[in-house]
Amino acid sequence: MADRGCVLAVVPTLGERTDTLGAALASVRAQEGISTTLVVVVPATATEARAIAKEFGALVVDDPRRGLSAAVNAGIEAADGESYFAWIGDDDELYPTGLRTLADLLEADHGAVVSFGACDYMDDAGRVFAVSRAGRWARRVLAWGPDLIPQPASLTRLPAIRAVGAYDEGLRFVMDLDMFLRLRRQGRFLTTGERIASYRWHPDALTVANRGISIAEAEKVKRRHLPGPLRPLAPVWDAPVRLAITLVSKQLSRRARAGRHVD
Repeated sequence: MADRGCVLAVVPTLGERTDTLGAALASVRAQEGISTTLVVVVPATATEARAIAKEFGALVVDDPRRGLSAAVNAGIEAADGESYFAWIGDDDELYPTGLRTLADLLEADHGAVVSFGACDYMDDAGRVFAVSRAGRWARRVLAWGPDLIPQPASLTRLPAIRAVGAYDEGLRFVMDLDMFLRLRRQGRFLTTGERIASYRWHPDALTVANRGISIAEAEKVKRRHLPGPLRPLAPVWDAPVRLAITLVSKQLSRRARAGRHVD
């Protein structure tokens, strides 16, 4: 049984990024001031990734191979009394005080269910070229605008996820947006300007086709969370939001390719 305040930290991986997986797992193990239960969800055939996970003392769970949402759900099913939940990609990294900072916010406000902070964007070489600091605006625009809450830099009360149900396995790209929209009914979202994590931006992997599919999926999800009378009005703000997301994504990709960095 995990101790009170422990974080269930899930890292789903297909085993294709073994060059960054170790750093991701090491960043979870390096968390200061809070205990973590590290769970790696990985296909049974990904022998190298499974070996890396075991090196870091992770609980290894077989990937059900039904998509990312199903993998995250499989990690949550491995919970054993933890209070909080976080998940990062196999090429993302947490900063040493990240989870403790977010847990402190939630422990100070029992009516809050999600906390999140700033998130660095790093290129393939690990250089930080941009920082996401949406702050309170992320919560305010969530229902109609872009999802500005950085998943790697967020922490959620595990009982709140139990209350709203599992991640939607029918979604390919915006399962986090859907979960955050459901969690809003459970309590407040808190934020900090402290950098919590770094997210690796792969500019060449973000094809125009996938970006378009992702935006369309997000619009569908946001629409189903709107009150009935407002749904017919969604196209009014969908178009400018779609344009803004596309422009920002292209700008980030250009900065990543240019090798620019920030302190």
